[in-house]
Amino acid sequence: MNFTIISLGGSIIVPEEIDVQFLKKFRSLILRHVKKGRRFIIIVGGGKTCRKYQSAAKEVTKATKEDLDWIGIHSTRLNAHLMRTIFREIAHPAVIRHYNEKIRTKKKVMIASGWKPGHSTDYDAVMWAENFKVRTILNLSNIDYVYDKDPKYHKDAKRLEQISWKDFRKLVGSKWMSGLNSPFDPIASMKAEKLGLKVVIMNGRNFKNLENFLDGKAFKGTTIE
Repeated sequence: MNFTIISLGGSIIVPEEIDVQFLKKFRSLILRHVKKGRRFIIIVGGGKTCRKYQSAAKEVTKATKEDLDWIGIHSTRLNAHLMRTIFREIAHPAVIRHYNEKIRTKKKVMIASGWKPGHSTDYDAVMWAENFKVRTILNLSNIDYVYDKDPKYHKDAKRLEQISWKDFRKLVGSKWMSGLNSPFDPIASMKAEKLGLKVVIMNGRNFKNLENFLDGKAFKGTTIE
């Protein structure tokens, strides 16, 4: 049975404080679709939790890139353990750290976290897609669309409903920085392009829209392929 792969941004789970209402709604949605026969691999990011800890480290000392990445990785594991806990009855009993782990499970949900320095959990989602021969990754973020420039600072920013990997990579560049806040990380983007994957980016808080996507209906978001 094919898995649906979700790269879930940590900033949706913990925008400032832990968003319990989001977790309740997300849990209900996943449970509904599990009953319909779906299985999920949910890779959880670090989000603002990651960036707050990284910022604190940089204020105290000259932190290395590797140490900053490890802070980020452990923040993804904290968020992932929270996510595994709310799906305890139907989830694989351990948070998966490495996408090459050989997992034998009949559980409907697997929760994964970050692995090692050099990229975000977006890259891990791409590797899960390769290993399980899944062609589409759903990236849930706190944005409705990708824009050609940052709409916070540019009133003329245009939303992009469809974009090629070539053009998307021009927007995000090709270098990874610890705590990078990008619609889909540059290292993951290079790998996804190479594998010929499709990535759909949408607002994870718009549950009706997310439901539409899972049901194969029209949805709002940016498709990269």
